[in-house]
Amino acid sequence: MDLELQKFKAEFFKALGHPLRIRILELLSEGDKNVNELQELIGSEGSAVSQQLAILRNKNIVSGTKDGNKVVYSLRDPMITELLAVARQIFNNHMIDTISMLDRFHEE
Repeated sequence: MDLELQKFKAEFFKALGHPLRIRILELLSEGDKNVNELQELIGSEGSAVSQQLAILRNKNIVSGTKDGNKVVYSLRDPMITELLAVARQIFNNHMIDTISMLDRFHEE
């Protein structure tokens, strides 16, 4: 059981291991969006966004629902939003540590 959980976590974090995929998830945390909306917000070409969405879909991190001739994407689990917030806090803590280390270096 533990090994299966570790494998799941490894695959899950591997799926998150791309800046564009993280950006897509951040935008979907704000609400459901179609590919055109994501492209516009990201400022990236459609094929790149579609490719990253396919990876997130294959890992069951996002889901797509057909709406006329468009597909609207959403987070499969709202806890992804919390995970991104925790990651942002860890980053901020890291930055604070780095800044205080640089401050101490400049004081010497």
